[in-house]
Amino acid sequence: MRVSYNWLQELVDVPESPEELSREFIRTGTEVEAIDTVGESFDHVVTAKVVSKEPHPDSDHMWVTMVDVGNYNLGEDGSPEPLQIVCGAQNFEQGDHIVTALVGAELPGGIKIKKSKLRGVVSYGMNCSARELGLSGDHSGIMILPADAPVGVPFAEYRGTSDTVLDCEITPNRPDCLSMVGMAREVGAIFDRDTHVELPTIKQEVGRPTADEVSLAIADEGLCSRYVARIVRNVKVGPSPEWMVERLAAAGVRSINNIVDITNYVMMLTGQPLHAFDLDTFAERDGHRRVVVRGAHEGEVFQTLDGVERTLDEGMGLITDGERPVALAGVMGGMDSEIEDDTRDVLIESACFDAGRTSHTSRDLQLISEASIRFERQVDEAGCVDVANITAALIEELADGEVAPGYVDLYPAPKVQPELVLRQERVDLICGAQISPEFIERALTRLGCTVHVDAVSAGAAGASAAAAGGAEAAGTFHVVPPSFRPDLEREIDLIEEVLRLWGMDRVEATIPAAKNHIGGLTHEQRLLRRVGAILRSCGLNETTTYSFAAPGDLEKTRMSTEGRGLPVVIMNPLVAEQTEMRRSLLPGLLQSVAYNNARGTANVHLYEMGTLFCGRENASLPKERRSLAGVLSGAWGDVTWKQKFAPLRFFDGKGVVEELLAQLRVEKVRFRPVEGDGYAFLQPGRGAEVLAGGTVLGWVGEIHPEVRDAYGIDLPVVAFELNLDALITCSRDQQAYRDFSSYPAVEMDLAIVVDEGVTCEDLERRLQSAGGKLLRGVRLFDVYRDDKRVGEGKKSMAFALTYRADDHTLTSEEVEKVHQKLVTKVCKATGGEVRA
Repeated sequence: MRVSYNWLQELVDVPESPEELSREFIRTGTEVEAIDTVGESFDHVVTAKVVSKEPHPDSDHMWVTMVDVGNYNLGEDGSPEPLQIVCGAQNFEQGDHIVTALVGAELPGGIKIKKSKLRGVVSYGMNCSARELGLSGDHSGIMILPADAPVGVPFAEYRGTSDTVLDCEITPNRPDCLSMVGMAREVGAIFDRDTHVELPTIKQEVGRPTADEVSLAIADEGLCSRYVARIVRNVKVGPSPEWMVERLAAAGVRSINNIVDITNYVMMLTGQPLHAFDLDTFAERDGHRRVVVRGAHEGEVFQTLDGVERTLDEGMGLITDGERPVALAGVMGGMDSEIEDDTRDVLIESACFDAGRTSHTSRDLQLISEASIRFERQVDEAGCVDVANITAALIEELADGEVAPGYVDLYPAPKVQPELVLRQERVDLICGAQISPEFIERALTRLGCTVHVDAVSAGAAGASAAAAGGAEAAGTFHVVPPSFRPDLEREIDLIEEVLRLWGMDRVEATIPAAKNHIGGLTHEQRLLRRVGAILRSCGLNETTTYSFAAPGDLEKTRMSTEGRGLPVVIMNPLVAEQTEMRRSLLPGLLQSVAYNNARGTANVHLYEMGTLFCGRENASLPKERRSLAGVLSGAWGDVTWKQKFAPLRFFDGKGVVEELLAQLRVEKVRFRPVEGDGYAFLQPGRGAEVLAGGTVLGWVGEIHPEVRDAYGIDLPVVAFELNLDALITCSRDQQAYRDFSSYPAVEMDLAIVVDEGVTCEDLERRLQSAGGKLLRGVRLFDVYRDDKRVGEGKKSMAFALTYRADDHTLTSEEVEKVHQKLVTKVCKATGGEVRA
């Protein structure tokens, strides 16, 4: 919401400094994104008149103009003469009064005007659009002034004082602040000042009553809660007065004509969207015209005011003349019913459309308008008649219209504002401060509430005052919120309003009361922090990706949907490409790798802990489970003059997982080779499942090259994903104590020839089992393959075995006996043989 400071000053007494007002807005919950000053940089900018307009000799869209700028351009003899300016705009003619920036001018945005040559023709300035002057976002053509505008006058002098615009971000729960009256009311509540809003009134009603000419019907009751129609006849369509154009420009709205501008002006003033129809475009049947609000049919086509034909979905709101659509309800009017220069009779629409239906319509059609923004935040249906009357009064004043007597009001279920009870003791308890009852009553009244106070009995008042340390006691407030504040539904909502106006910064910091317990992290919270610390110590950086996902993310990653549940579809996604809740962390992490690689960062080491969402049939809520995932790409570091880093591969990722599980004291950890379609996203032979006993914790492996190509990643990527809930369950806080042996160890090497299908993990487990208590260490140090020496389909795996006893020095006979027993068991179990 762009708030004009000049306009706001007419509605309420504001501070002299816009910065002070901005600080108070931010303090009370309204974010101010920017403070823009329009009209301050108009040095060397003057009013002018187009003397001649000729086509550019070397361009089919540019013009060579001679512009009269008064005494600001003098010839050699000292007499004023026209200024030659090359212009690319198409919306002006000879004789038009315009705004020209002379050589030396500096326009908003840092644009400096210099003498230049455009396709061989010298240009001594620039004919300016409203956008180039910083007055609005309109750059469709140069700014055309009224025909009676003076020539050769500094534009700042012609236009008057500059204006300051506060660009405010209005939260969705405050639709009342999407209007100048609402912002004035907010300022009055913040600074405890009266508002002085003067609204135009209808001077005279003449002709045939509106009710005799127009009838209303709402075919879909869920689409529109109230519809008000009013007729103004014999209007004169033309340009709007300068004051209205300036106010609309400050609000970011382009001036079109006086009728349309009035509806936009009233919307910005009151927050109620309106629409003006050309009444003659409504079909007349038996001297009567109908307005019917209905839902669209599936596939129905409608052309909106922007000239685009749009295919509608079933249920989208339409305004019709009984048969033919004339407007998209709450979003935009239609081409066939717009106000033209020859329009004579105008039908004013002031309605309240359903917030949800309007929001879906505007977003599904990608057609966001000022009207739809307000309707989807809820419009005050109680003010529809007043707003229609204000609009009719302005059309009567500015377009010489004749207002038809009365109006038609279809209001099937009038809304009654509930009475809320606000307790003083509850205010003090929630706010943590003593806020006087006078301030509470005054603040709520300034916000538009009707407040009645019940005084407590003298005895109760005395007791309450004593409990409050002598503070004055108060009774109960009976509050009726205004109809334009749909967010005030409960007592706590009123308390929030009181506190934000009183000032949350005034609440003294206190330590929460605690008896018989101390604060601290839970066991699970400590464990999660430990997981992060371990991974960071391994060289990974924590990241957070979106919980939303594109529908094809799993297919793109070649991940199976088995065991991941149904997709959870978002009803109102923020981004069109993210319409589901994620079922794996891997796609988001791969996107992060691709993003970093595309920007020159090759070494990417990331991990994330997040929630996955698995939908279930006939269940209102999805199943949620926590997951831990990581990606490694590139190398551990950059190449230096004395150190080179190898690219990260499978065993780097496996090492990170092993370190994590070891630090968490997870027992009976093993890795099982993966195969099948369930792991199609991993490169064959370079992936493994991670198990703790019989529990599958997750997987680790290198991402398949085709998956990397789908994400635009050139370098190999190692990834892992673990079930965080299962990992927490399998972790141990303590490890069994074992005495350190002071006796020497005996080292022996063993090379066993086995089939290629026998894994190192399998051999290690069998060696540990066969070695008994004396075998303290098993380490693989060599793998050898040779079809002639070892055999085809065979491999030799050499292990370093460590034997040690806790209570004595081992003899060679003891070690040899245990070692032979180990060799016999392992060779028999694996079908292997000792390599000589």
